[in-house]
Amino acid sequence: MKILLDECVTKKLKVYLKGFEVYTVTELGWGGVKNGKLLTLCAENGFEIFLTIDKNLVHQQNLNKYKISIAVFNTVTSKIEELILFIPAFVEQALKSEPHKVYLIDK
Repeated sequence: MKILLDECVTKKLKVYLKGFEVYTVTELGWGGVKNGKLLTLCAENGFEIFLTIDKNLVHQQNLNKYKISIAVFNTVTSKIEELILFIPAFVEQALKSEPHKVYLIDK
């Protein structure tokens, strides 16, 4: 499963997502790209899940346009110590996620 980490999610999270193909916005050269264009790039490049902590994203975009899932960690911090607490719930949800849907992930 191919996952893109939003800019607001630390790249340190990659090592905790074993078994997934994980990329960051920055390493793909997409830093600073606005959310609508970023979601388009996700879909065009075969990503299945866009992982973010930006809860506003779901209210700013027409998500039916993008054949990807969006996972939003329900946190206010991007500290790795906090984000790793969401991994078990995220993995469980990721395995059954569907395109065009948003999943709010709690610890």
